[in-house]
Amino acid sequence: MTASVRPSVTAARIPVAAGTTALDALRGAGVELTGPGGAVVVRDADGALRDLAWAPESDIEVEPVAAQSPDGLAVLRHSAAHVMAQAVQDLFPGTLLGIGPPIEDGFYYDFLPDRPFTPEDLDAIEKKMAQLIKAGQRFARRDISDDAARDELAGERFKLELIGLKSTATDEEATEVGAGGLTMYDNLNAKSGEREWTDLCRGPHLPTTRMIPAVKLMRSAAAYWRGSEKNPQLQRIYGTAWASRDDLKAHLQRLEEAQRRDHRKLGAELDLFSFPDEIGSGLAVFHPKGGVLKREMEDYVRRRHIEEGFEYVGTPHISKEGLFHTSGHLPYYADGMFPPMHVEGGEYRLKAMNCPMHNLIYKARGRSYRELPLRLFEFGGVYRYEKSGVVHGLTRVRGMTQDDSHSYVTPEQAPDEIAHLLRFCLSLFDDFGMSDYYLELSTRDDTHPDKFIGSDEEWAAATAVLEQVAVDTGLELVPDPGGAAYYGPKISVQARDAIGRTWQLSTIQYDFNQPRGFELEYQAEDGTRKQPVMIHSAKFGSIERFIGVLTEHYAGAFPTWLSPVQVVGIPVTDDQVAYLHGVAEQLRERGIRVEVDESDDRMQKKIRTAQRQKVPFMVIAGATDADAGAVSFRYRDGSQRNGITVDEAIEEIVSTVARRFNGSPTAEMFA
Repeated sequence: MTASVRPSVTAARIPVAAGTTALDALRGAGVELTGPGGAVVVRDADGALRDLAWAPESDIEVEPVAAQSPDGLAVLRHSAAHVMAQAVQDLFPGTLLGIGPPIEDGFYYDFLPDRPFTPEDLDAIEKKMAQLIKAGQRFARRDISDDAARDELAGERFKLELIGLKSTATDEEATEVGAGGLTMYDNLNAKSGEREWTDLCRGPHLPTTRMIPAVKLMRSAAAYWRGSEKNPQLQRIYGTAWASRDDLKAHLQRLEEAQRRDHRKLGAELDLFSFPDEIGSGLAVFHPKGGVLKREMEDYVRRRHIEEGFEYVGTPHISKEGLFHTSGHLPYYADGMFPPMHVEGGEYRLKAMNCPMHNLIYKARGRSYRELPLRLFEFGGVYRYEKSGVVHGLTRVRGMTQDDSHSYVTPEQAPDEIAHLLRFCLSLFDDFGMSDYYLELSTRDDTHPDKFIGSDEEWAAATAVLEQVAVDTGLELVPDPGGAAYYGPKISVQARDAIGRTWQLSTIQYDFNQPRGFELEYQAEDGTRKQPVMIHSAKFGSIERFIGVLTEHYAGAFPTWLSPVQVVGIPVTDDQVAYLHGVAEQLRERGIRVEVDESDDRMQKKIRTAQRQKVPFMVIAGATDADAGAVSFRYRDGSQRNGITVDEAIEEIVSTVARRFNGSPTAEMFA
């Protein structure tokens, strides 16, 4: 059985006669078969991807899929994973195979070798892959029964386990097995046709290994089989593959730029935050400069919520476990919560979400339709048990602060409230200089209804409301089937940063289940008691995550209004220290964050230090400046302006902060 994907609506369709291979049909139609734009697989009328060697049983039209397309790259990377696995087993006999799926920008394969892989091993594996690619081995699909697969793979215990999974396989495991019959993919010798290597796989694959033009192995890491600490620890090798060498080169350059912007590195260099081992994995502490960022963001979003009609509330960090059973988070979300604590004969949990407690605030007294929409908001500290392997700086933590809000509305008010919340979210990102975004609509996975609560009619109605609001924005809308929370569908804002990476930030979720579980009601205009709709929204997602994203977006060079230190005074000699302190005092009176560098370093080193700290305004004063009541400006880009009066300098700085300019000031701006 082949993998199903979303059909394209733009590519030309090519007729394929019964019994004719897709490859022959494409050749006959003059379709390009080489290079980044060349077809590597086809998509049939049902949207399934098929090998070029596939021959339909009846006449059909197919759609060529180019190597450089998203689906084509996934196939190319999956084939590269097979070549890598073959190379590993050739070089390290006895190594057992796990799974090897394509992933974003690359692929991986899990192995159980005799010892962990070294960097030198990766070099040898990559060299062997080059030989296999040059040999032009042919990928050939072969149907196989479960029993025959077990016999053929008797020495591969992880593959045997996958055979038993089939329809319960995860998305990544589904590259190997899934609902329906099993298939093997053989790598055949280009000349003799003999089998060189084989793997349990659903496909599809490239016609030959020669169609992998650019591949590179990136790193190896430990990984538990099927993601569970209870299972054996395997060795995972990550690689990347592209439709051309130029594309690979560009990808590696993006990785270099991403490394330069890594918020974990910048957080240490700029003295913003740290993760002390004494506290634990995924738990950040903010230093004074990072505290400025956090305070500025919290002050901003608190003010904006109040302006948007929200009321500020506060809730504790811990609760009796029963509250989360009422909300439905237990048992659905149990794996994401910390284990219970036993207190005075009862069990308590660190909260992983704020909504159950907001429901209790709503329920604290009777509500009338006249009060709706009722909007509650808080900076709620929440704790989530993320596995150590996925914890990543500030962007994936175990303890976080959410700018969490919940709107309680009548069903009729829901569309307008969702539109209101979405406008709020988008305006927030505009204010922070992240205005390149699109929307994602996460819906229920109908193949696993046991993971979701609520009727089909409720899900359909909620999804329709969210979809219409999203469409009305005119923004790109991307479907995310199966990505909904267990209690309802959601819209998320996906923002692109300065180097084109996408981050999920705001979420807006339609919830018809928790109001039922908590028996929330309001008195309707006709006097009857009715159930409100609850709409969850988090604007930043979490304060920590948004700080991490912004740090990488700006590469640490924050806008002046957000910079922990907005101005640094740099005296040419010690004689100007007192003069600059006087200037600094005037700036502080206007609300500017300013420091004076009194170190023993020479002026040029002080300038370099300020540039490394990415301070937007450097105010320099020598004897001539002090005598004239003036200063010189130096900016992040190295440009400079001299002989600026102190009053003019202060106004320039204050106005730049006040208008929340998101770029870096330069001499040219004020010329």
